[in-house]
Amino acid sequence: MQVLTSPGRPAGDEPVGDSHDQDVPQAPRLRVLLVAALGPLVTGYAVVATLLALVTLTAEHAIFSAGGVLLSAGPGWLAAYQVELGIGGHPLGMLPLLPTVGVVLLVARAAARAVQRLRCARLRHTVPLIATISGTHLLFGLLISLLSIGEPVRANLALAAVVPAVISGLAATAGVLRRFGMPQVLADRLDPLALRGLRAGLLGLFALLAAGALTLTAAMALSARTVSSLFEPSFGSSFGLFLLSVLYLPNAVVAAMSFVSGPGFSIGGLGVHLIGYRGGSVPGVPLLGGIPEHAASWWPVLLVLPLAVGVLVGWSVRAVDDDPAARLRVVGVAGAVVGFGCVLLGTLAGGRLGDGPFDPVSVPVGVASIVAFCWIVIPAGFVAFFAGAHAPMRPVGSLEVEDEVEPEAESEGAEAEESESDEEVEASEDVEESEAAEDSEDSEDESEAPEEDSDLAEDDDDFDAEADAELGLDLPEDEPQTEAAATGDKPEDKPETPAEEPEAVTESTEDSGDAKPAEDDR
Repeated sequence: MQVLTSPGRPAGDEPVGDSHDQDVPQAPRLRVLLVAALGPLVTGYAVVATLLALVTLTAEHAIFSAGGVLLSAGPGWLAAYQVELGIGGHPLGMLPLLPTVGVVLLVARAAARAVQRLRCARLRHTVPLIATISGTHLLFGLLISLLSIGEPVRANLALAAVVPAVISGLAATAGVLRRFGMPQVLADRLDPLALRGLRAGLLGLFALLAAGALTLTAAMALSARTVSSLFEPSFGSSFGLFLLSVLYLPNAVVAAMSFVSGPGFSIGGLGVHLIGYRGGSVPGVPLLGGIPEHAASWWPVLLVLPLAVGVLVGWSVRAVDDDPAARLRVVGVAGAVVGFGCVLLGTLAGGRLGDGPFDPVSVPVGVASIVAFCWIVIPAGFVAFFAGAHAPMRPVGSLEVEDEVEPEAESEGAEAEESESDEEVEASEDVEESEAAEDSEDSEDESEAPEEDSDLAEDDDDFDAEADAELGLDLPEDEPQTEAAATGDKPEDKPETPAEEPEAVTESTEDSGDAKPAEDDR
């Protein structure tokens, strides 16, 4: 067991999260960091030097010099990182985008490989790697700018140091995130619908670029004769023009995307817009051979392409959520991403082009971003709203406010019913008790009343019999009474009448007709 555990730490006390980083020794770790930082830098510089050497070798009147090519490759490397250069005192800000895409991919790939070789377990362990890559590019750009002092092609010291550092740092971060994925902290705080809108926006941006590339290809195909006439008869010059066209191909695609969307682009005095045209001179580059000499009436038909892109974005988010409002929110995020992408690409695609008739080359990024946002939001919102699922409609009377009030009303009604039932039970108990008391009193009265009535009845009978015997008169109206007396029936039901009459009679019953005949008889 002592072989498996260190003597200074008990078994089972080893760190879990940092164990992978502790396995890499310090010397190999430093070597991996240097390879990740210098690898893309040296590779990019070598590619630029190779292209310059090919152009120099194939040119007719050029003199090849290895030292001159290596020195000239420095400003070319800065141009790949979008650092504005000065050539003979004239600014060159319109730089090719294809080398920029290449160096970004190189840096991102190198960072991802370094993360794997370092066996980083957490995202924070990659901070030294990103800092090393960015710092190396900063020092190299500063060195090139210092070496270019006094040369025909030179660069600003601050821009030469900061811009490569920022671009390489962003590219390294992208490579690290590709290996680790999005940090859990951001994933927990970001709205899932916003992430879905981000992906839909990237889809829309690439679709707009594809529409621009399709338009550029069609324009060059229709102007194939003009494009071929722009190449020089010699191989060296033709190779240089072809290489220049390839390097600036992404810039032309961005300009064509702006043309298809509506705002268009401008080169010096030339302005090409979907609904307008301003004539001017064009550089003699085969890539620009597809620019028409005048406007055409069918150009507005090209608006079908951005409309189709908006429909595609809406169709891609139709099943994101059952709530149409949530889908519209996703579409809004996608439109914002596309608008921001148009601003970024339009800024990088244009720039200063000397002080001649072709300066500047620009894309109206403000108008282009707003128009692109509308092309995404309007058709995509329409498709996402009507093509997606909808929740069942509520009845007219069933509103959410009523649904919230109903439980309270039900509880109040239940409490009222319970209180009413309790009151009824108490009232019924009181009524039963009063009725029982009245029944007991009535029974006592009934038990006492027959005895008194029977005594009175016997006295009356005796008195009547004696009177009849003396007078010898038999009154017909007294026959029922004599019969009743003979049969022995006692008027037991008489007390019930006085007990029942007070309930209906409100006046005194002392002067009733039943009491007067008894006094007369007496």
